[in-house]
Amino acid sequence: MSPTSSIFTILLLSGDPDIQSQFKHALKNASLTTAKDASVLSKEVAGRTFDAVIVEVKPGSFSAAALPANIDLTHTMVITGSRPVLKRASKLMHVLSQQNAAGPNGKDALSLEDYLEWKMGDFVKGMRNGSGRNLHPMLITAIERPLITKALQETKGNQIQAAELLGLNRNTLRKKIQDLHIPVKRTRAAQTREA
Repeated sequence: MSPTSSIFTILLLSGDPDIQSQFKHALKNASLTTAKDASVLSKEVAGRTFDAVIVEVKPGSFSAAALPANIDLTHTMVITGSRPVLKRASKLMHVLSQQNAAGPNGKDALSLEDYLEWKMGDFVKGMRNGSGRNLHPMLITAIERPLITKALQETKGNQIQAAELLGLNRNTLRKKIQDLHIPVKRTRAAQTREA
């Protein structure tokens, strides 16, 4: 079931209005029911089945009593965590719902820029908190290496075609391959075409 489907039902148990707002934004097309905790749910809501239950808990205090009694853990996804954990979970669910919202031809899919921004956020924050230095060259190298590797795989090791695909001069590509220690494996088909 897609998180963007209106059939997808979620129960959010959190008294934090920011978390409730984040999940409402992240799961726009889902049926989202919110409450402070399971004890304040009406009998009607407590008796419903949900595809996912998200519970805010204080560290070390989770117990099964935090969930409504009818929740079948073999058929319901349960996410529990503190406020910071749930805030990160809402961002993840937002990203996943955007990816699932893409049509079969990939239109309206999450952009690469949005995905990288989301993935790098915690990394950059962690580097800053750890007194990291030279973040730009480190991230460029981390992105450049898999990009060149994938281009070489796509072109079956043909460096001329990979350079063209990447928009690089072939000598620049060769230098980057050498500097980044990227193994180059050429397939027989690519070798015979160039011979």
